[in-house]
Amino acid sequence: MTDTDMLVGTAGGSPSIAQSDYWWYRARTRILETVMKPYVGTPRRLLDVGSADGPSVTWLVGTAEHHVSLDVDPRGLTAGGVCGSAAGLPFADGSFDVVSAFDVIEHCEREDAALAEIERVLAPGGRFLMSVPAYNWAWTSHDVHNHHHRRYTRRRAVAAIESAGLSALRATYGFTGTFPMFATQRLVTRFKERGPTDALTEDAVAPLPTVSPATERLLLGATRIDERLLGRLDLPFGSSVLVAAVKPH
Repeated sequence: MTDTDMLVGTAGGSPSIAQSDYWWYRARTRILETVMKPYVGTPRRLLDVGSADGPSVTWLVGTAEHHVSLDVDPRGLTAGGVCGSAAGLPFADGSFDVVSAFDVIEHCEREDAALAEIERVLAPGGRFLMSVPAYNWAWTSHDVHNHHHRRYTRRRAVAAIESAGLSALRATYGFTGTFPMFATQRLVTRFKERGPTDALTEDAVAPLPTVSPATERLLLGATRIDERLLGRLDLPFGSSVLVAAVKPH
């Protein structure tokens, strides 16, 4: 069974570049759109941080007059994209009406520095859209291999963005439909992996777990529960945390 936070920003690049049709990326695209699109509006300038994970942000394309992509991995950048780090954004203060960072902040050793940079480049009234993996108890070799520094609860994610001077508009868990399978797999893996876990080599790309066609159909079907419910309400648990925030005027 696979995790629900197969992610961006490993030292060797995102596995999504080679496997953009992997079930989790496809499901996350729909879940992010359901939760985040109401907060996008019609921005003039939008910055997508960590956009080498392109499959999950296709719904953002065309929402802004100027769409800027930034990632540490140049392979995933399209024409006009910027190679750079979330901890040192190469843009002027107040440059963007919307900034997105989907499964990015957990890769930043200094969470406060990355969020301070995002707050800096947001214009007053600008919106920040964020997703991060949930629950430290779910920490396994997957997190080590993907260079995570932490996992989050909803409360922890909201506290982080509020410490950066942003105000939460919505905070919910996601991937609730697949959560029983996720939790079981993570707890079993933790039991098997007692002791330290070695990191991959610096240029390695973390592999995506193989799932059978039948399992893939089951997982995608379970994520449809999230799509139906997230349009109306926040979910109390899940393997991802999704937050939409605003920079006060």
